[in-house]
Amino acid sequence: MTMSVPERKSGSEGKEEESEDESEILEESPCGRWQKRKEQVSQGNVPGVESASLAMDTEEGVEVVWNEVLFSDKKVFKAQEDKIKEMFENLMQVEHPNIVKFHKYWLDMKESQARVIFITEYMSSGSLKQFLKKTKKNHKTMNVKAWKRWCTQILSALSYLHSCDPPIIHGNLTCDTIFIQHNGLIKIGSVFPDASVHGKGRQHRDEQRNQHFFAPEYGAGGDDYAIDIFSFGICALEMAVLEIQANGDTAVSKEAIINAGQSLEDPLMREFTQSCLRHEAKLRPTAHDLLFHRVLFEVHSLKLLAAHCLINNQYLLPENCVEEKTKSFDPNAIMAEIKHDDRQGVQLKYSHVSPLELDKFLEDVKNGIYPLMNFASSRPHPVPRALSLSQEQVETVKTPTPEPQETETRKVVQMHCNLEPVEEGTKTHLSLFLKMDDKLHRQLSCDILPTDTSKDLASELVHYAFINEEDSEKVAGFLEDAINRHRVRMLAAGSTQ
Repeated sequence: MTMSVPERKSGSEGKEEESEDESEILEESPCGRWQKRKEQVSQGNVPGVESASLAMDTEEGVEVVWNEVLFSDKKVFKAQEDKIKEMFENLMQVEHPNIVKFHKYWLDMKESQARVIFITEYMSSGSLKQFLKKTKKNHKTMNVKAWKRWCTQILSALSYLHSCDPPIIHGNLTCDTIFIQHNGLIKIGSVFPDASVHGKGRQHRDEQRNQHFFAPEYGAGGDDYAIDIFSFGICALEMAVLEIQANGDTAVSKEAIINAGQSLEDPLMREFTQSCLRHEAKLRPTAHDLLFHRVLFEVHSLKLLAAHCLINNQYLLPENCVEEKTKSFDPNAIMAEIKHDDRQGVQLKYSHVSPLELDKFLEDVKNGIYPLMNFASSRPHPVPRALSLSQEQVETVKTPTPEPQETETRKVVQMHCNLEPVEEGTKTHLSLFLKMDDKLHRQLSCDILPTDTSKDLASELVHYAFINEEDSEKVAGFLEDAINRHRVRMLAAGSTQ
């Protein structure tokens, strides 16, 4: 299931007193990083989650959501404990710009009951449902370009989840569990484990209202990606028409869904949504296939391809390299030229490119607003486990006890290596500078001898750098290449003397 985090629950009277009261710290995580507040957030229809409170991430200085799943029967919890740990460990590895981040979880055992507490990203901008209501209230229609961009972002997230090995099924995709940021970034609510683990499926008041988002076969067992595709189809339809009318408080009827689909003027949009809503699950397309549908597919511009290449290899580039490079250009210099035999050509100058617009575009690409999915491989990729503790290491802890030491999860965003000959060339001094995604730096240095192999040196330095396994391979390769290139230069310099 998913976790939705719409608006805060707060009244209008006595706001200052209420704010002070709600900011009171009720509980801390075992490591002391997350502090639970009294202020509650609306949780939507997420079976099993008893409460969701605002909390403060004391390391990052941002608000997060503190979620609690309660088990009054400890025997039921013990029977499901291994399964719970495995699911939460997998969820911690879900990393995608269009999915709400799942930060951490821990278990709290008490005499009377057991709790699973997990921390998720707080989405303060509101849900897609709220945005659509405001748009309709202002008598506006949905912009087709925005609709396509939103669909692409949602499908990008679903394609990522479904291509994991084993596949991850979202299972609760509605317009209430999709969030939109002020910059146009779409995020789907973080994936939540099956409510069956909790031992009970609670009924929510909103369930009837959102029943039309769930596929006919939902809950019958053997759910696969097709239930997410059906839910996405309803979301895409609702985004296009702003609202599918229901009769009072009852569920949205099939007839209302059909009428909404037929009201779409664009035949490709009709075909797109109808393909997602086919009754037979096996006839529905995959998320990856939908990204190639004629209504969404377009050949990516060279600008977008270059931006993704730059972002993916940012760790190899100096900080502020784009800003420094644009400053050095002559604005009247010709950047590119298109020549025509039968008419005058077109010259593109550096003055035609706004550095501010370029920076904003790169930031949007980095944030996930323009995913590069049309050429992504459909090959399954495993859910990474390198950053998580093994099942033997994950132990049940009580809230007052210290939390086990964590494996490094921060990412390396930039790296620099400097090699200088010392002692008349008999040794080389190596300095490695790493910049992490939390803007903290890590620097290591050592002296290397001509007899030391570059591969062994790189492996040893990476070991002492204490970085995650995925970045270890990148840094080791970067170091090995730098050492080899330095030695080639030194040999070349010696041969010329």
